[in-house]
Amino acid sequence: MLTIALRTLRTRWSTFSGTFVALSLGVALLAVMGLTLASSLDAPQRQPERFATAPVVVQGQNTLSAPTSIGADVSRETRKLAHPRAVPEATVAKLKKLGTVIADRSFPVRIEGGPRGLIGHPWSTAAFALYEITAGRAPRAPGEVVTADWARPGQRLHTRHGTVTIVGTVSSLGFENPVFYTDARAAELSPKSTQLVVEADATDVRQAAKGEPAHVLTGNARHLADADPDRDREALTAMNALFGTAGGVTAFVSVFVVASTFAFAVAQRRREFGLLRTAGATPGQIRRTVCAEALLVGVLASATGCVVGAYGAPRLADWAVDVGLAPDWFTIGDSKWPYHMAFWTGLLVALLGVIAASWRAGRTGTAQALREASVDARAMTRGRLLCGAGLLLTAAVTLALSLVTDPGELLHRKTYVSRPMVLITAVALLAPALVRPLTRLIAWLPAQLPGAGGMLVRENAAAGVRRTAALAAPVLVTVALTGSLLGATATLNEAKATETRARTTADFVVVPAGNAGPTGSKDPAENTGFDAQTLQQLRTIPGTTASATSSSAVYVLEDGVALIRSEARAAEPAPLAATADLPLAAGKVSDLDDGSIIVNEEWERHTVGQTVDVWLGDGTRKSLRIAAVMTTGTGDNGVYVTPANAPGAHVDRVDVTLVAGADPAAVADELRRAGGHVLTRDQWVRASHPGPDRNTRYGFLLVLGIALLYTGISLANTMVMAASDRVRDLAVLRLAGATRRQVLRLVGAEALTVVAVGGVLGLLVTAINLGGMRGALGLLSVHGPMRIPWPDLATVTGACAVLAVVFSVAPAAWAMRRRAVELAGTGE
Repeated sequence: MLTIALRTLRTRWSTFSGTFVALSLGVALLAVMGLTLASSLDAPQRQPERFATAPVVVQGQNTLSAPTSIGADVSRETRKLAHPRAVPEATVAKLKKLGTVIADRSFPVRIEGGPRGLIGHPWSTAAFALYEITAGRAPRAPGEVVTADWARPGQRLHTRHGTVTIVGTVSSLGFENPVFYTDARAAELSPKSTQLVVEADATDVRQAAKGEPAHVLTGNARHLADADPDRDREALTAMNALFGTAGGVTAFVSVFVVASTFAFAVAQRRREFGLLRTAGATPGQIRRTVCAEALLVGVLASATGCVVGAYGAPRLADWAVDVGLAPDWFTIGDSKWPYHMAFWTGLLVALLGVIAASWRAGRTGTAQALREASVDARAMTRGRLLCGAGLLLTAAVTLALSLVTDPGELLHRKTYVSRPMVLITAVALLAPALVRPLTRLIAWLPAQLPGAGGMLVRENAAAGVRRTAALAAPVLVTVALTGSLLGATATLNEAKATETRARTTADFVVVPAGNAGPTGSKDPAENTGFDAQTLQQLRTIPGTTASATSSSAVYVLEDGVALIRSEARAAEPAPLAATADLPLAAGKVSDLDDGSIIVNEEWERHTVGQTVDVWLGDGTRKSLRIAAVMTTGTGDNGVYVTPANAPGAHVDRVDVTLVAGADPAAVADELRRAGGHVLTRDQWVRASHPGPDRNTRYGFLLVLGIALLYTGISLANTMVMAASDRVRDLAVLRLAGATRRQVLRLVGAEALTVVAVGGVLGLLVTAINLGGMRGALGLLSVHGPMRIPWPDLATVTGACAVLAVVFSVAPAAWAMRRRAVELAGTGE
């Protein structure tokens, strides 16, 4: 059998070339994903930046810890506080007895004409990051500052806190864009200090802080005092999710393409298998021959893919760093297990892809094979029908269960990425039963036109069910993934925008100057609030009702097993009711007070009048009565508390509603003069939901690029394989009087018909997936439209059409280079 398999590969190399390329590409991508994952798991520990030379850093309480238990296991779960506390004064007094204590302050600075992301610090902390004066001198007066080298000494620049003079510059260290004030002026601009530098022995500092709500940081742990110390870990987690999704889709599409190619190859070789059976070959020998061919292709393709993956992984890592998906230090390591994983997975994919085809080949009888060698009499086997119907039923049952038990699960990315694959497989398995009626429907109108071309296209595509199904399958995958993934994000984003639009009844939304949209960024430069003077002016503009709100958080221990953080908005009840229409399921906004909270239906306790024990944003524990309950929605409803229950939060948004008769243009001018960035209601909705985040966008582009690449490989391979079987048919058309151009037009029209079949099936899968998501949104009380990405679907369908026409017409033109009489006689 191995000898026959080797000779088959040598003589039928064109049949297996597409499978080899597809499998090699899949193994290469799996190797790249594995190497990326292995490298991220071995990430180096981040070194301190702002406090590289500080002896000891002491932070106030910035985490919340609560006991949790799962069964007999008891542990503590920790969450970061939304509003860290300052180091207690009593602790500071103890520390001052040990040595010099320097208060660290970080606050946003906005300078007219200056760069974004400026961070203010006291000059005394510059030495800990090894900043050195490159020009000028250190600041000595309240109106003097030192900046990075984007400015020059002597410049006078305007800030919202007054005019400052640049008296010196320092070289940039890359991790921030600093503005240094005198220590006294920094204390005026940022009175609260949540961390200190202590120039004393670390052991003595720990002893002094023992039992106090403070954290002592030394060595590499000092990087926890840097801005956003978890950014590397979060970036690697997002990158792993992105490449993990791409790897999963790669494995799925690889199996899909390889299985489809092998199935079509076996169907083409029915006459060959019939002759082998006539010569005495047993069904087992036929199956072993087909499996041996797959094994040989799998070994060669997997080895090639590992080599390509070793070359491609560093390039992908460089790209991830360039576009900001990975930290600057990220590189590919020297782990070996990804190569083993990719190689054996590739081999398994090859064998899985050929199992069904080998079983069908072994069941081929001698007379049956010779009788059906040119006719697709039974394209749909019983096993294929059962598997397809089973998967379709599975998809329907799981969708129904999700809608009944947990509709919110359908809105999660891992769900709407994986669910289409089940439906795609089910529809692809059932495709032979759907192809004939669908082809006749699509080609019905062209068949009514004068001439025989339309009729021939319809009959050829409907008669060659296996060929049509094999060619439509990769188009189905690409169109279904494009519609399902991009449509899911578009539908979900539109639903969130609908929620925001319905909730926001204010005519204007004002945010701090420099913020064009919602706050909440981890960048301190984006988390600024309104100063007291600006806030007072906004509240006293005639003809308006203003609701000033701030961003905070509350924490709740659910079932004793999970410490959950919920985003919160702090607002006064009366202005909130006048400027917002919360999606309430029970209760009233006006019942909110300092002893109560508005929660949503996701909470374990969500009955009006019940009491919940929560921790506030600064870690203070408090029992609050539930005043009202909001619907679950898309999961972003959060909770509402009064400002008294959001200690440390700064007002970062003011909603303004006009009273009857007020002039909108005049009010907008007054708001701008008071200070802040003024947005209309529609502008606020667009700014709140601009579209998918960068990681999601890159992830989907990578996934869809892989799918389209596989589609091209599959179409090219299957078209070339099919061309050899149609040589005699094309020759007969030529002998019947058709010109070479007419024959090629016919071939191209058949290819377009097949693409249309795959596109319709892919659109069907898209509609089912998005319909399920739309049903889930309706159950969650969100009424937004279903968004089908028609431009993207048209683009990928057009690309598939171009590929199909090129790879069908080119082999046909090559085959017809000889005289029609010769081709009709040889069948080559």
